Amino acid sequence: MKITRIRAYQVDLPLHEGSYKWSGGKSVSVFDSTVVAVETDAGITGYGEVCPLGPFYLPAYARGARTGISELGQHLLGEDPTHLVCLNRRMDAALQGHPYVKSAIDMACWDILGQATGQPVCVLLGGRFGEDFGLYRAISQESPDAMAGKVAGYRAEGYRRFQLKVGGDPHVDIERIRAAAAKLEPGDRLIADANTGWLMHDALRVVRAVRDVDVYIEQPCRTYEECLTIRQHCDHPFVLDENIDSLDVLLRGHADRAMDVVNIKISKFGGLTKARQARDLCASLGIAMTIEDSWGGDIVTAAIAHLAHSTPTELLFTTTDFNSYVTVSIAEGAPRRVSGRMAASREPGLGIKPRIEVLGKPVVEVG
Repeated sequence: MKITRIRAYQVDLPLHEGSYKWSGGKSVSVFDSTVVAVETDAGITGYGEVCPLGPFYLPAYARGARTGISELGQHLLGEDPTHLVCLNRRMDAALQGHPYVKSAIDMACWDILGQATGQPVCVLLGGRFGEDFGLYRAISQESPDAMAGKVAGYRAEGYRRFQLKVGGDPHVDIERIRAAAAKLEPGDRLIADANTGWLMHDALRVVRAVRDVDVYIEQPCRTYEECLTIRQHCDHPFVLDENIDSLDVLLRGHADRAMDVVNIKISKFGGLTKARQARDLCASLGIAMTIEDSWGGDIVTAAIAHLAHSTPTELLFTTTDFNSYVTVSIAEGAPRRVSGRMAASREPGLGIKPRIEVLGKPVVEVG
């Protein structure tokens, strides 16, 4: 089987709640997503998606993804999309760095492999653990009372994991954490995610002020070294996210006892192939994981579901359903939440069928 053509589509994904706010005053109301179609001489087409939050979050942005796909695609024509390790080495040789550019292509090739073998991607990634898995809900940064109200509302919908967006004024963040924690019930989990937003002295103030609260502290500061310092002065379970982008960092974090949980974002590693490597390393080391991506719609959500469902249940801290946050559906067959839980498709590949009428005309075409 050979790749004959690569196309990319641009699609806007508006948010149901109007906007999504996190540390440093960052806010998004419409996500700029890129859908990739990889066509083959066997008549099989696979689909992937990448949706960065913008260059103010990670070193990735939507127009850069499409430009990179245009540059990289010409080097992949004639390659076998089912030889995924070979394909990833080819991508790395043709384009240094830029893992987010490669993510949607790699994702589409897993979709092709699943269709060609008649297997769901989660089976190819290691097998299906259980019937479904629990989801978290991100709570956009607002006033303490408003965020606490959102926790109560989403809990009524079946969610049991809540990720508060903090990383602002420490005094207000302390109030946010306490107000949200007051809405929890036994078995719930609360994560205070600063998204690198605190300076070290502010992070230390917050973790000391909420020492009596059952809360996870996620990525308080920008650098690994700063986060490690907070970890060493913190009694709470600790999550690293933005700093986790390679196997090297995972091994260093494990050796330093820098975290209890890590967030594995598919596009930050460069696709499902390398995210699976990170997942399997964490499983071998006994590190719990949140499986997700930076953002996305139906196709990213499908890929997240397959990687999450093939992760040992006891090590899957949580995951998410990004397609429930947005108003536009870009594919049929994508997984949907049921009472705060979700399951990967049992259809071959990712189990999705893109809505071409929504995607429109390709903005990139190679081949």
